[in-house]
Amino acid sequence: MEPIDIGLIVSGGMLVMVVLGMRVAFAAAAAGMIGLVWIFWAKFGYAPERFGKALTIAVKTAGQVPHSKISSQALSLIPTFILIGYLAYYAGLTKALFEAAKRWLAWVPGGLAVSTVFATAGFAAVSGASVATSAVFARIAIPEMLKIGYDKRFAAGVVAAGGTLASLIPPSAILVIYAIIVEQDVGKLLLAGFIPGAFSAVIYGLLIIGLAKVIKGFGPPVSGFTWKERFMALPPALPIVFVVITIIFFVYNPFGGDAWGTPTEGGAIGAFVVFVMAVWKGMRWSELKDALLETAKLSVMIFTIIWGVLVYVRFLGFADLPGAFSDWITSLEMSPMLILVMILLAYAVLGMFMDAIGMLLLTLPVVYPAVMALNGGEAVAAADSAFGMSGPMCAIWFGILVVKMAEFCLITPPIGLNCFVVAGVRDDLTVQDVFKGVTPFFIADAVTIALLVAFPAIVLWLPSQV
Repeated sequence: MEPIDIGLIVSGGMLVMVVLGMRVAFAAAAAGMIGLVWIFWAKFGYAPERFGKALTIAVKTAGQVPHSKISSQALSLIPTFILIGYLAYYAGLTKALFEAAKRWLAWVPGGLAVSTVFATAGFAAVSGASVATSAVFARIAIPEMLKIGYDKRFAAGVVAAGGTLASLIPPSAILVIYAIIVEQDVGKLLLAGFIPGAFSAVIYGLLIIGLAKVIKGFGPPVSGFTWKERFMALPPALPIVFVVITIIFFVYNPFGGDAWGTPTEGGAIGAFVVFVMAVWKGMRWSELKDALLETAKLSVMIFTIIWGVLVYVRFLGFADLPGAFSDWITSLEMSPMLILVMILLAYAVLGMFMDAIGMLLLTLPVVYPAVMALNGGEAVAAADSAFGMSGPMCAIWFGILVVKMAEFCLITPPIGLNCFVVAGVRDDLTVQDVFKGVTPFFIADAVTIALLVAFPAIVLWLPSQV
């Protein structure tokens, strides 16, 4: 049996394990180990006495993966970004941000829901985790919306959908993972997420205003805030703005010249700044301990998925499945843009059965080379490419598209993680309630993705300036 056939059989088996409920990390690691043993044994002609040798080689091959990849300096961004978000929450900065958004935006139709979306976008700028963002605002925003008569399902849907913005708006853990898997510049990818993230928030806000105008009593506006009260709400929210500016200035140096530091160092400085602010605002030891524990739990979950999937990726390399898939994609007699749209639709389907990080880690080693081949290769110039952009710019554009699809998957049933988190925080909500509440946001996400595909400049303008 050829390695490519082994690759297809083992990959199919892994998908079955995931659909049946096995965690992605363990399903990928098991499939990778089985596949490696199978490939090496096949090279020895399936001789029974050679099985032990094949197993030994497979174990050594897989055993090199966790340390060699997880020890990457770029991955240290993930826990620091997550820590920034939890420290900001326990320091009370999140509540101040929501209060400021409420006083400035709650007067529009559906104003409290719109305020929640923009507050989650602001919090996303200091938190790299969608799950953390959803958990925080489920405690803060949902009670406020219920007080003035919002349907509890829609209120939960607003928070779950708003939490997905942390996937795009830097610092984003998923963007960091994408950059490492495809070996692209982390700083430029993080920068590329700013405008699409803000754009997504605006689309969400317009959707809510439209629903409030069409459906009577859907989202009553909140009035009565004076201009003095609005301006008084800004200073408590400024620490979050200060953290964002600190990270941007340190990593990108807007004054020109070389950057003052790497994104990893910027994340560490951001975490330190938030820690100092939290201590200054009177954060207790118990709250600091909770922030550290929550950061550790989420970081360990992400790293476990990464090393499990990387064992599977090592197997894919031996099976040459990425190369075969690239050759097949480029041989199709279809326009590259149509193929890209079909790939994005496939992500939407996969997201119904897999978590966002696991889905990207499993698919990118196969899909990314195919997309780059469609564009003309890594080194292609913009004038000669299928999508009208150079190889590095295509990598950034495709990264934002797949991360936006990962956002979409965070709220799609039956696996939508943000929906489970919101339901877990609120005793009065079921997961089914939250899934019903996020339904209108599917339309907003579809519109956003279509515009990002049709107008790549939305994604590429900012990183092209660096």
